[in-house]
Formats: sequence, structure tokens, C-alpha cells
Amino acid sequence: MTIPCIIAVAITGSVPRKKDNPALPVTVAEQIESTHAAYEAGASLVHVHVRNDDETPSSDPAKFAAFQEGIRRHCPDIIVQFSTGGRGRALEARGAMLHLKPDMASLATGSVNFPTIVYENPPDFVRSLATTMRDLGVKPEIEVFDLAMLTNTRMLVEEGLILPPPHVQFVFGVKHALPPREDILDFELSLMREILPGATWTAAGIGRDQFTVARWALARGGHVRAGLEDNIRLDRHTLAPSNAALVRRTAELAAEAGRPVADAATARRILGLPQVPMRRAA
Repeated sequence: MTIPCIIAVAITGSVPRKKDNPALPVTVAEQIESTHAAYEAGASLVHVHVRNDDETPSSDPAKFAAFQEGIRRHCPDIIVQFSTGGRGRALEARGAMLHLKPDMASLATGSVNFPTIVYENPPDFVRSLATTMRDLGVKPEIEVFDLAMLTNTRMLVEEGLILPPPHVQFVFGVKHALPPREDILDFELSLMREILPGATWTAAGIGRDQFTVARWALARGGHVRAGLEDNIRLDRHTLAPSNAALVRRTAELAAEAGRPVADAATARRILGLPQVPMRRAA
């Protein structure tokens, strides 16, 4: 049976600015509009960062709440995943919006070098975030930037802090972290299946590797991520005009691989998330 492919859209992130690509959605209103268009193009999961007025990363729970409330009016069943990522955000504030109970939240289970910073995720901090997510019914997406993050996840599952089966995302192409190599993906998948049986997985490629990594994942039955957080171009000569354009290109790759694109209800079944009644705004 062919596994439908979940397309996650990472709409904004912490790094790109409008000077890099004017299509980047920065305000909450822009983010809602961009997500709605990406949903119509085939995305069933949205990965959310919010920004301050000066485009710097924000942890303001009010902005996350406004986004979640707004997108639910337009796309009530889309899977909302908040970022607890650490670029430009104080450690103690990174989980400040989890009380809003999004469907999912990102959880990096270890520290790693990024191009100009150490992405800090101390063990006690990771355990605290995992505990909060478990207690609130928020499903974590395990962000894997190096091998230890996968083995750390097994320990958290064994301790009952992450409920099985987990959902794992392998991120390739961040400088100083996992290099974009197909053999490394195969090794990671082999280990994941051994130590995290039943886990679902996504692969994400950064920059020019976005579509290459998507092809690898599609060929192996995995899920994919697209969006302006990771990649601001359709090709080396063309800025992406929208998140929806990147999602449409990813959906084309899925069709080429013989993989149907999962709608939100199917994505929820795959990830073990509750279904949401469809109520479109008038």
C-alpha cells in the first residue's frame, strides 16, 4: 500500500528576512494568509515561528495565540506545530506558548553547532519541555540534527516523557550539523527503526538541498518539509514567490514518486492526532 505523504510547511523560521525574500511572512496576518495558501496547495502541517516588529525572533505567546486562532478560522483541521527552537530566543521563554495546546511542537533532544551559534538544548531543559508537552497533550516532533538526538529520544521514550510512537524529523544541510548525504539518511533510518519501533518520520533539507532531500524521503516512504524557513528559492536563479509555490513544487515531486499527498485528516491519522470537525469560515 502506498503511504500518503505529509507535506509540512515551515513558513517563516528565525533566519530569513524580507530583504532576502519579500514573500517571507513576518506579521501574524501575513503568516495566516501564507499558511492558508500553502494549505490549499497541499500542506497539511504548519511549523510556526513568530517575529517581533523588527523581524527578530519572538517568543510572545500572544502572537502564537493570534496565529492559532486565525488559522483555525480558515483551515480548522491543519496540524499546528509551534517551534521551541533556540535561535534568538531566551532558553526560559522557548516553551512559553505550549499552554496554548497546539497539535504539535518541535523538540530538539540535544545541542549542536549551527553556523554562528551553539544551538543549546541542555538535558534538563529538554526533559522539562518533553514533560510539559506530554502533560498538555502536545505531540513532539523530534528534531534530529545529529546522531545523539536520536539516541537521546529513545531514553526519553523509555522514561515515559515521550509517548510512543514518536515522530522524528531529520534535518540535513545546516552547516556544522548533519551533511546532506543519502547514505546518512539510510543509516539514521536503520537506527531509528531499531531503537524507536513504529516511529513516523520526515526529512528536511536546507537551502539548495530542500528538493533533493524531499526526493530521498519520498522514495523511502517518509514525509517532507518545504517552506521559506529552510529555502527562499525555487531554483538558483528564482526567488520563491510564496510558501505555497514551494509546497506545490514538493507536491509535484510526490506525484513523480507515485506518492499521494495527504490531506489534513489523513495526516492526523498517520501521526496519531485527534481529528478536527471541518468548519469553514462563512
